[in-house]
Amino acid sequence: MRSLLQYLFRKPVIWLANRFSSRPESKAVFSALTQLEQDILQGKKEKGPLFSCSMDEARFVIFSDQHKGGADAADDFLPATDSYLKALGWYYAEGYTYINLGDCEELWENTPAAVIRANRLSLLEEAKFLQKKRYYRIFGNHDLEWNYLVPRNQFLKPIFGDTLSVTEGLIIEMPYNGRMFRLFFTHGHQGDQRSDGNAFSKWFVAAIWTPIQRFLDIRINTMAESIDLVDLHNIVLYEWTSRSPQTVLVTGHTHKPVFASLDHIDRLTKQLERAVAEGNTEEADRIRAELAKRQAEYAGKKIVKTMARPSYFNTGCCCFSDGDITGIEVSGGFIRLVKWKDGERKVLEESPLYYLFEQLIA
Repeated sequence: MRSLLQYLFRKPVIWLANRFSSRPESKAVFSALTQLEQDILQGKKEKGPLFSCSMDEARFVIFSDQHKGGADAADDFLPATDSYLKALGWYYAEGYTYINLGDCEELWENTPAAVIRANRLSLLEEAKFLQKKRYYRIFGNHDLEWNYLVPRNQFLKPIFGDTLSVTEGLIIEMPYNGRMFRLFFTHGHQGDQRSDGNAFSKWFVAAIWTPIQRFLDIRINTMAESIDLVDLHNIVLYEWTSRSPQTVLVTGHTHKPVFASLDHIDRLTKQLERAVAEGNTEEADRIRAELAKRQAEYAGKKIVKTMARPSYFNTGCCCFSDGDITGIEVSGGFIRLVKWKDGERKVLEESPLYYLFEQLIA
């Protein structure tokens, strides 16, 4: 009977999923992000925490989109499990606070019980951060069920304990030169009417739609399959930041890393100017070497600056097919894009936080 139902309903369900989701609409994205930011700033704790820290005190690592599955052939997280565990061990020992930015578990394809059972070790490693009060968890569209008390209490709290909170966003305020800037963290699925339309649609996806997809054995992950759609979504998220000019937005969702919203040469040139002005010879020499390397890479290439302000970042994901994971670090007055490959950490890009803030008000 199940095979017959899968045969009859699989194509119509896939058509409906593609019809009513995926392509971001600027108006919906802008409205949802603006409302979320305002809710958090107004102290609505159920939407997300708000706190302040200095650039030097900040010590955060942000990963997203693990899509932890059932440890089977369809589990995209499986190849990256070792890198993820080694990364968590390093960040825990180094005193980082972990911001888990959504789509942590793949609940469109698996039941919560199956995911928890298959990923108990990595979840226990995450729980260590919470025990030290160094853990924030944000829900995405693929783990939307954690937005609701019953499944959260049933499946997550036995591992994480009673202090676990799962919210839609988080804001860290940072003072610089007499102004207050914000790092705004959320998954980035806002504006997707299938999972972000209203309270009823969110409930419908979590309680009805997702179980139907599981029953029909449908894997729908449009973001991972359409590069054009990924770029469009990143650009729409970036464009929203112009409406909140002292905000740096950090998301996941698209699986494509974005660093500082602009090309490396612009950023390095401005850093070099500052190092020279401050008489920091060693730092200036380091930047010159990096700048020469980047200029050689870009020689003859046309750079289209669709995102010219350093106001948008994307973590990438923790489910690349080669087992690599990417994430964002905020520490030591810097923001960095990092990759973990075969248990080794590599800094792909970095920028001083002061550079971001100065460019936002330039």
